[in-house]
Amino acid sequence: MYRAVKSNPLKRIATQSKRFVCSKYFPEEPIVPTILSSHIPGPVSTKLNNELGEVYSNSATYFVADYFCSIGNYISDADGNKLLDVYCQISSIPLGYNNPELIKAAQSEEMISAIVNRPALACFPSTNYKQILEDGILAAAPAGLDKVWTGLSGSDANEMAYKAAFMYAHSKKRGENGFTAEELKSVMENKTPGASDMVILSFNKAFHGRLFGSLSTTRSKEIHKLDIPAFPWPKTPFPQLKYPLNEYEAENKAEEDRCLQELESTIKNSSKKIAALIVEPVQAEGGDNHATPYFFQGVRDLTKKHDIIFIVDEVQTGVGASGKFWAHEHWNLTSPPDIVTFSKKFQAAGFYFGNPDLQPKQPYRQFNTWCGDPSKAILAKAIYQEIVKSDLVNHTAQVGDYLYAQLKALLGKFPDKVSNLRGENYGTFIAWDCATLEIRNQVLLSCRAKGVNIGGCGDASIRLRPTLLFEKRHADILLSVLEDVHKAL
Repeated sequence: MYRAVKSNPLKRIATQSKRFVCSKYFPEEPIVPTILSSHIPGPVSTKLNNELGEVYSNSATYFVADYFCSIGNYISDADGNKLLDVYCQISSIPLGYNNPELIKAAQSEEMISAIVNRPALACFPSTNYKQILEDGILAAAPAGLDKVWTGLSGSDANEMAYKAAFMYAHSKKRGENGFTAEELKSVMENKTPGASDMVILSFNKAFHGRLFGSLSTTRSKEIHKLDIPAFPWPKTPFPQLKYPLNEYEAENKAEEDRCLQELESTIKNSSKKIAALIVEPVQAEGGDNHATPYFFQGVRDLTKKHDIIFIVDEVQTGVGASGKFWAHEHWNLTSPPDIVTFSKKFQAAGFYFGNPDLQPKQPYRQFNTWCGDPSKAILAKAIYQEIVKSDLVNHTAQVGDYLYAQLKALLGKFPDKVSNLRGENYGTFIAWDCATLEIRNQVLLSCRAKGVNIGGCGDASIRLRPTLLFEKRHADILLSVLEDVHKAL
C-alpha cells in the first residue's frame, strides 16, 4: 500500500520539482496517494453503496467518493483513501477537486441568483446572461463560430445539434414557402412529409450519447443500445491506425483513403438525404481511436461537396486536454465546422455555430424549459478565465509531451502486454491497448489498489483523462505505479 510517509519512494519522485502551477491552487494537495483500506472499494464505501443501491441504480459504481475531502488531482473515497485521479469523472474535472477559484464563483451573488431563480432561459433570460456567455463560453468559441445554444448535457448538446441540422436542411428545401397543410397534418401522425426522413451519418465505434437521437449515432458498445428503438441511420468506418505513426505512414494513409472513399460511397448511395455528419476528434468511449488531420480535412471537404452539416463532437475532447483548447484545432481545416458540441470539462453544455440560419426562425422549435443552466455557464466562465490566466492549455501540452515520452519508454518494456500507445503531441489525451480484456481490467484494479484511479474504454484500452493542473510530478507517480503493476502481471 502506498502511504504518505517518509519511506514512500513516490514521495521522492513527487518532491523533485520546486515550482508547480498546481500549488497556487492547492498548496495542501497530497504529495502521494494514501491507501488505508485493504481493498478498494473499502468497507465503508461498500456499505454506503449497498445502501444507495436500495433507492438508486448504482451497478456501475467504482467506489463511493468523499468530495468534501477530495482536493486537486486527488479523489478521496469514503474509507479515507486518497487516489491520484487520472480519470476525473470521465474527463469532466478541468481544474481539480475543490478548486478555490471555482468555489469563489459558486459563492458569488451571481451564482446564488442563478441557482435559486433557475430561469426558463428561452422565455425569461436573465439580464446578465449575455454577459455571462460573452465572458466565458463565447470567449472560448472555436474560430469561425460566434453563436451558442446552451443545453443540459453532452447527449443533449448533440441532440440539439441534430435538430438544428434537420430544420436547416428542410428550410433550405422549403425556401420562402411556409409549412404546408400536409406537413402540419402528417407530423402529428409521425409521418412524412411533416416528420423528416433525413438522416444523420456517424462513424463505426463512435459515441455521441444515450438519448434517442444521439444513441442512434452511438456505435461503441452493444450494451448502450440494446432494447432501445433506433433510427435507421447510416454509419461508415473510422480509420484503424497502426502505431507508432511514423513507422506506418503509408499504411495509415491507405487506411484513411479507404475510409474516405467509403464515406463518399455511403453519401452517394444513401437513399435518404444526409442532413449532417458527426465525428469525434478522438473516439473516446469506442477505444480512444485517433485519425490524422489529413482524414478530418477529407471529411470536411466531403461535407462541403455534398452539402452536409459538419458536426464535431468535442464533448470529451474539448477545453484544453488535447494541448489545444478545441481538439479540432489540430486539423488546420480550410473552413470551420458548422457546429461544435461541448460539455464535460466546461461543466456546461451546448453547441457553437456561425451560420444564423442554423437557428430556427420560429419560436419553440429549439426549446425546452431550461435550455441550459446559467449556474453552469457561470462555472464555465470561471473555468475559461483560469485556463487563460494560468496558460493551462500550453501547460497541458508540455506535460503531455513529457508523459507520452515516458510512457513510450515504460510500456515498451512490456510488448507482450501492451501495444498501440497513442496521443503523441495531443496533450494528456493518451491511451494504449492491453493484450486482453483480462489484462486491462487487472491493470485498472491494481492501479486503484496502489492509489491511482484510472479508466478504460473500447475493447481493451486504457485512457488518461487527468485535470489541466496535472504536472510532471503527478505523471511520475502514475508511471511508477504503472511500472509496478505491469511487472506484477
